[in-house]
Amino acid sequence: MIRVLVVEDSPVIQELIVQYINNDPQMEVIAVAVTGVEAVEMAQKHKPDVITMDVNLPEMNGLDATKKIMETNPVPIIICSANFNPKDMDDTFSALSAGAAAIAEKPHSYGTKSFDVLIGRLLNNIRLLSAIKVYKRVPVRPITVSNLIKKSLTKEAYLFNNKFSLIAIGASTGGPVIIERLLAHLPERFSIPIIIVQHITPGFSNGFVEWLQKSSKINIKLAEQNEPIQPGNCYVAPDNCNCTVSKNMVIHLEDTPPEHSAKPSVSVLFRSVAKNVGDKALGILLTGMGRDGAAELKMIKDAGGETIIQDADSSVVYGMPGEALKLHAEKQVLTPEKMIEYFHEIS
Repeated sequence: MIRVLVVEDSPVIQELIVQYINNDPQMEVIAVAVTGVEAVEMAQKHKPDVITMDVNLPEMNGLDATKKIMETNPVPIIICSANFNPKDMDDTFSALSAGAAAIAEKPHSYGTKSFDVLIGRLLNNIRLLSAIKVYKRVPVRPITVSNLIKKSLTKEAYLFNNKFSLIAIGASTGGPVIIERLLAHLPERFSIPIIIVQHITPGFSNGFVEWLQKSSKINIKLAEQNEPIQPGNCYVAPDNCNCTVSKNMVIHLEDTPPEHSAKPSVSVLFRSVAKNVGDKALGILLTGMGRDGAAELKMIKDAGGETIIQDADSSVVYGMPGEALKLHAEKQVLTPEKMIEYFHEIS
């Protein structure tokens, strides 16, 4: 039985979430909290398997409560956020930095198809995250540029001198924080274009891009249909479509079926990169559940491209990179810190 702590100050939403969790034969609500202070106390007292955490709470908000819990009694936390509220969105991604494992749009519009979809996603997240182990959140060791290679080509020089024409990154659970850290440490003149597929709750892609841009010196945007890939830009695959790259370095957004239950799918992106970019590609597979992108990372390697997977110790879930490791799809296994150093070496 999955033991859940529900943190929600709205009586109506709290009652609905509790009802649907308790109706699932695999789950039970062991406690509820209406403030951030109560959430920290309940996490200590009841030791839940999973916590659903509202963002806007009295006394202590969901962001600060998440930080406290992850520093003292770490447990998988799902941030329940209203994706239409910019302040909620910012706090939501900050909570991921503090150690929360996933985002779910807060269920609303009871009695509609939309509500059924949202509550279904929340219950599925609870099931998936109950199986992972999280660790106490410790301060991240700062990376100083003085320890990195500082050379950086101009964007024009990239077309002629760079080893790579494209970096393709795939990630799922735990990925946003790692991606933010990688992009935040890129030099302003980093010229190799980057394209990212991050499994994320529909409706949060725009907020994800805005959050990434706040700490990055390079331009980050949602990918658009038939968009030429330009040096020095980072493209994030949008919701509900698969993203591919053509031989002439143009992005295509396709309404094709999900792969590995994901759309956008890392597998679809990596397959196109292996075929159309080949030995000029750098493929990176980060933390995440399942196997999306693992076999296709091997395709990039077999096409002569460079391939990197995240190491197990720094991954929230060693599913996708672990599957790639089983297939010998990687040329390198690196920590996020080593990936940053590698980016500076190739810039």
